[in-house]
Amino acid sequence: MKICVTSQGADPSAAVDSRFGRCPYFLIYDDDAETFTAIDNANNMNAAGGAGVQSASRVAEQGVDWVVSGHIGPKAMAVLDAAGLKVAVGAEGTVADAIAALKAGGLQQVHEADRPQHW
Repeated sequence: MKICVTSQGADPSAAVDSRFGRCPYFLIYDDDAETFTAIDNANNMNAAGGAGVQSASRVAEQGVDWVVSGHIGPKAMAVLDAAGLKVAVGAEGTVADAIAALKAGGLQQVHEADRPQHW
């Protein structure tokens, strides 16, 4: 299983970023290999528009099963849903904390955005 977490830094001790489309990094955890890969999201952090959709498309290309974030908007949610990815929101603490919470059942799959467009 691969889990993508929105992050403020490039390692698992970094804080979860509450924003999906404009987070600085996506950290992808491969549960089988127990490895992390950092994906720089600088292109979308300061985008004039479309950050959520572009970020969601990029994440979907990584072959992840889950996306974990603090929050997610409707356009990004639509792209992730269309790609068949599971999404959990409400993550807090570090990236490692968020992964542990997901694996322990503390974060649940959502089917709708929890933030309005252009949050």
